Amino acid sequence: MKTVSAAGTLCILLFASGPLGAGDWPNWRGPAHDGISSETGWQSVWPSAGPRLLWKARVGTGFASAAVSGGRVYTLGNAGDQDTVFCFDVNTGDTVWTHSYKQKLAPKLYEGGPSATPTVEGNRVYTFSKSGLVLCLDAASGKVIWQKFVAADLNLEEPTWGFAGSVLVQGDLVILNAGDSGIALNKQSGEVVWSSGAGPSGYSTPVPFLTGAEPCVALMGKEDLLAVRVKDGSVLWRFPWKTQYDVNAADPIVIGGDRFFITSGYGHGCALIQVSGGEPTLVWENKNMSSQMSGGVLWQGHVYGIDDKQLRCLSLETGEVKWTEKSVGKGSLMLADGKLIVLGEKGELYCAETSPAGFKVISRAQVLGGKCWTTPVLSNGRIYCRNAKGDFVCLDVGAK
Repeated sequence: MKTVSAAGTLCILLFASGPLGAGDWPNWRGPAHDGISSETGWQSVWPSAGPRLLWKARVGTGFASAAVSGGRVYTLGNAGDQDTVFCFDVNTGDTVWTHSYKQKLAPKLYEGGPSATPTVEGNRVYTFSKSGLVLCLDAASGKVIWQKFVAADLNLEEPTWGFAGSVLVQGDLVILNAGDSGIALNKQSGEVVWSSGAGPSGYSTPVPFLTGAEPCVALMGKEDLLAVRVKDGSVLWRFPWKTQYDVNAADPIVIGGDRFFITSGYGHGCALIQVSGGEPTLVWENKNMSSQMSGGVLWQGHVYGIDDKQLRCLSLETGEVKWTEKSVGKGSLMLADGKLIVLGEKGELYCAETSPAGFKVISRAQVLGGKCWTTPVLSNGRIYCRNAKGDFVCLDVGAK
């Protein structure tokens, strides 16, 4: 495999290209890649009508979440068999720029449209389409810096529902969940640095972690959890995880670099994996959390996530169910300042205590209609939510 000379420092908490705003959320699952924000001071208690609507937009069909950086928010949608990357001003909702390219909607037992969320790093935005087009755009203007159709160039077999993992930037590399165990491109030029086999991938986004001092990523492949070296793409270990229809979509949760919580839908369930001496072993496995799409969050020894059509809290150490809340359906969630922010499948937004004692709602409000499978984002006192048909809203939860 061809390698680069310096993969760079593992960027789990900070991006090396420059400082982030205090509450920026520049990529899928946030700066720490775990669905948890360090932002404080936002309003968790809302009026009965819900948080004030600052602005709304139509972005087309899809399930991409929001990336927020430098006073701008980025997302994608599809209309007329064309994907469009949108850049909005966070204060006004004015469109700063758009960039479109041909892409079939490709509905298949769901509405279709893009699945991957934009990634902002420095002055660039990276996107990954369902059919395997990687774009590097200028964050200020939307001008194409480079593009690479990795599926065609590398003869990759497309997974059943198209590529879905978002771009991960590590050092000089853009890392993608594509092929048997990932692909890396040079982030400056788009040239392939390393690649794996051409078989279909899983649907998760690569998650960075360290093995000793070695930068690695964990990703869900078609039939397993893999640990891959950032510098050359070599697979350190695999743990078998065969799911019906090969849908391994929820990101693994990495604990300390040697434990991994994984979950998949279709009744497969969840497991805690321990790695010792380079070998993964099963700590426990059960069916208490089967997350078909949305990944959970880990907080103070408990995992909060979607079990098929309900929200659940599990003990990380034992897998025991602490509580179940059915009202959110196939929703999604993130965590900030020790509180859950949950978007229910039918567009109800919840703020709740993060406690194994029960689902204790602080505030709730209907903010959208239609199907809402996309993870909400809190950034700099605003919550961004969308539905499948492309209604995109910005809600004010800033300090008063």
